[in-house]
Amino acid sequence: MLQNKTLKNVLVEQKSLITLLVLILIVSCLSDNFFTLNNIFNILQQTSINAIIAVGMTLVILTSGIDLTVGSIFALAGAVTASMIGADISPFIAICTALILSAILGAFSGVIIAKGKLQAFIATLVMMLILRGATLVYTKGSPISIGTNDNSEMFEWIAFGRVFGIPVPIIIMLVVFAAAWYLLKYTRLGRYIYALGGNESATQLSGINVDKVKIIVYAMSGLLCAVASTIEVSRLSSAQPTAGTGYEMDAIAAVVLGGTSMSGGRGKIIGTLIGALILGFLNNGLNMLGVDAYYQMIVKGGVILLAVLVDKKTNK
Repeated sequence: MLQNKTLKNVLVEQKSLITLLVLILIVSCLSDNFFTLNNIFNILQQTSINAIIAVGMTLVILTSGIDLTVGSIFALAGAVTASMIGADISPFIAICTALILSAILGAFSGVIIAKGKLQAFIATLVMMLILRGATLVYTKGSPISIGTNDNSEMFEWIAFGRVFGIPVPIIIMLVVFAAAWYLLKYTRLGRYIYALGGNESATQLSGINVDKVKIIVYAMSGLLCAVASTIEVSRLSSAQPTAGTGYEMDAIAAVVLGGTSMSGGRGKIIGTLIGALILGFLNNGLNMLGVDAYYQMIVKGGVILLAVLVDKKTNK
């Protein structure tokens, strides 16, 4: 009886990993070209953008918040980066400018939520619309090319370069996840993030500056949007004014699939990585099987719904 209970607990705790492994097994059986090194690298590179954004979303959701601005910040950061690279400005300066701008924009959402006492959904929804409009104004509704100068060639290494045979986007993704894992597991801020999501009132009464934690978390979410945007702009050699549309939903889906509670206070960053990989492998598998894009949306929606229902049932 005790062994059965222990096995059940293990299965519940590892349900995201088990789902990923089952998905890989199924698609591998259906497609001979799925389980090749090039295809795995391709999936991981495609997943890296959503996974990096999902790290920031995880931090926000752990505080019992939500960030709908990620797609808009992603687009604006990309536009700023592309325009600076196109003007033959050093990639280092261009990337740093986009990172700082995105962190400030994320922090501003945090200020509205913390100091303005607005619900995170409303505050970030408003900021999402404002920033999307700002991106369209900045780009004049047209793509911005990074040009064909020496700086643009250096910048493209981010998307196409390799270190010890491993594509740079995958390395960036792993570094981001390692940093987030360390933050949540070993730092005071990490403990505060979990405490805030678990019980905000008790956290505030214990002397923790709740508003400061919220602002920092949203700033980090914005910062990571710029990191992800850098990879996409480097890969496409341009920034699209509509880039990032719907990315907030993909990021939330990865977080939910990874087992993080939408009510905050419970979840692990490694779960988010697994959730992002589930979406990445699912997309790739459906494409290789020739499934129509419209049906893919239905399948992904069904998988996410199932994950939410299972999570709700197992955590009653």
